[in-house]
Amino acid sequence: MSSDKPRGSRIAGTGAYAPEHVLTNADLEKIVDTSDAWITERTGIKQRHVAADGEAASDMALRAAQGALESAGIQATDLDMIIVGTISPDMPLPACAAFLQKKLGVTTSPSFDVAAACAGFLYSMSIGDQFIKSGMHDNVLVVGVEVLTRVLDWEDRTTCVLFGDGAGAAVLRPADSAPARVLSTKLYTDATWAESLCIPGGGSKEPLTGDGIAQRRDKVHMIGQDIFKMAVKNLSSASMEALESAGLSADDIDWVVPHQANLRIITQVSHRLHIPLDRFILDIDRYGNTSSASIPIALDESVRDGRIKPGQTVLMCALGAGISWASALVRM
Repeated sequence: MSSDKPRGSRIAGTGAYAPEHVLTNADLEKIVDTSDAWITERTGIKQRHVAADGEAASDMALRAAQGALESAGIQATDLDMIIVGTISPDMPLPACAAFLQKKLGVTTSPSFDVAAACAGFLYSMSIGDQFIKSGMHDNVLVVGVEVLTRVLDWEDRTTCVLFGDGAGAAVLRPADSAPARVLSTKLYTDATWAESLCIPGGGSKEPLTGDGIAQRRDKVHMIGQDIFKMAVKNLSSASMEALESAGLSADDIDWVVPHQANLRIITQVSHRLHIPLDRFILDIDRYGNTSSASIPIALDESVRDGRIKPGQTVLMCALGAGISWASALVRM
């Protein structure tokens, strides 16, 4: 698998999975002090999917991975590496990727998690792209999966209305002479804002106690204004830098697949990039914010329904906890 020269990678196949159970805004009205109108106006979300009892992150990752492998026309045993972007793995140790590897029936191939929250899929894709470019590997499975409904404070209406569960996946393979390829990826982190979106309890800094659980320190905490401001600014700048790196302009973009966090954020990014909103792939109304799974879910749906066609150029961008953000430019 070694090569004397760097080579490109391409997205050879995609897959996605969402749990069967759907939680609507009307359902949330019965749980927390909120309303469908309030949620829709501020976020664009109408419903989200919720994992079934006993359904783990690796179970959902498996479903998405199987779709991506079938789409790419390869077997799980062909995989050289498995990278999973998630902050809601099956358990703290070992990695969700290890459980996914076992369920796929793969042995010895390196498998690991990337904890960049909503930017996790793009971080993982960038890593996979580098391994293929280097010639070290030929077939890399990249997955974004989250079971965020299990780490939400269902009494906090500012966070519990935002998130849902799901998984998306892509298989990266060498581009060879094909025009399809990953054109550029950009990764960033500004830890100044790290505590603006976090799960404060449960780590070595703050081991969980009974009091910590009672205070919901093991749940998502977010300063929404900070995240909104950082998202609009950094998604726009990262996207422009990805375009500049590839020698392209906004006019060259057929589709934008943004992280599905908030429709108002996406709308402002659209204005800043001077790319019409009708060229953005949007499914936030049906899935909510599925963190690292949001981009691959939207990508898979739009590839399968024919909106994204071979040869088209797609821009992806995401921002999540850390604060970490990323962009990627791909020719399909």
